[in-house]
Amino acid sequence: MTKDYQLKLEELLEIAGKQNASDLHFSVGRKPTLRIDGSLIELAKYPVLTAENTKGFAEALVPEEKLPRLIKYKEVDFSYNYKDKARFRVNVFYQRGCLGAALRFFPSKIQTIKELRLPQVVESFINQSQGFILIVGPTGHGKTTTLAALVDHINHNQTKNIITIEDPIEYVFEQDKSIISQREVQNDTKTFKRALRSSFRQDPDVLVIGELRDLNSISTALTAAETGHLVLATLHTNNAAQTIDRIIDSFPAEAKNQVRTQLAATLLAVVSQRLIPRINGGRIPAVEIMIANAAVRNLIREGKIHQLDLVVETSAEEKMISLNRSLADLVHKGEISLENAEIYSLNPSDLKMLLGK
Repeated sequence: MTKDYQLKLEELLEIAGKQNASDLHFSVGRKPTLRIDGSLIELAKYPVLTAENTKGFAEALVPEEKLPRLIKYKEVDFSYNYKDKARFRVNVFYQRGCLGAALRFFPSKIQTIKELRLPQVVESFINQSQGFILIVGPTGHGKTTTLAALVDHINHNQTKNIITIEDPIEYVFEQDKSIISQREVQNDTKTFKRALRSSFRQDPDVLVIGELRDLNSISTALTAAETGHLVLATLHTNNAAQTIDRIIDSFPAEAKNQVRTQLAATLLAVVSQRLIPRINGGRIPAVEIMIANAAVRNLIREGKIHQLDLVVETSAEEKMISLNRSLADLVHKGEISLENAEIYSLNPSDLKMLLGK
């Protein structure tokens, strides 16, 4: 039974790769479904999945050592390597008593900053020897891909000791000029917290945190940036100002002033991105860039976070970019529609003013 589902799974993974899908879903009552350019598309030639079908796919996916975790917690995360062609981040879970699965696709080739069409200024951030760089945005909008591009740029251009802490490992790096140690929670370390603490004893130059998920990881990341390391991390927030608020609000009231001071001293930049459907197919990033200049550091220190948006909007000469300006530029170039720009804008009325609408 498992062998049959293994063959069917491989067939579906091949289809996902050929159609440039970002995700593959198995859910009872629905045909296998791909997410392509942000839209869910059922695979018409396949039958609607039964509980037995999703159980078969889950058994083909879940490594034997992960089964006890699935049984105990009713869900499990892991990475799945397909014939060295691609990796998938997999979540297998129960819903209404049946198994389901979601697979996120990560190609084996790591794209460059240029190939991702990111602003060239981001290269300057990773040339720093210490500080805090945050890649933020909603789920499914390319944060991990951008983070991988930055790490790989360091790998090919600098001699650094890079330590990543991931849950699970998504992109696999081939060491070039740098040493890269990729640590996966549960496989290579017992806990995220333990891995972060022990990283200080591993002589890192660069610390890469897959996701800032709690007070402990944020606190440790700030300390690492403060003590001479370059720290790169992702966070699920919508823009730079919200990111700063989220970090500060993670701490108890009595610690907030100290955190503002730490963050003001260590922050290098916040890169916030959205992947927008292109008129000619595919998706393209719209990017907000906030660089921690003197004005930004003062506002963080003084707790005037609501004024950060204005600094970003008025600091184009310092290579800062507001999300609306990035969206407007893509509309002007004919890359995206005005309708989609408005959907992804956090302030559509200002966007219309920028576009003269």
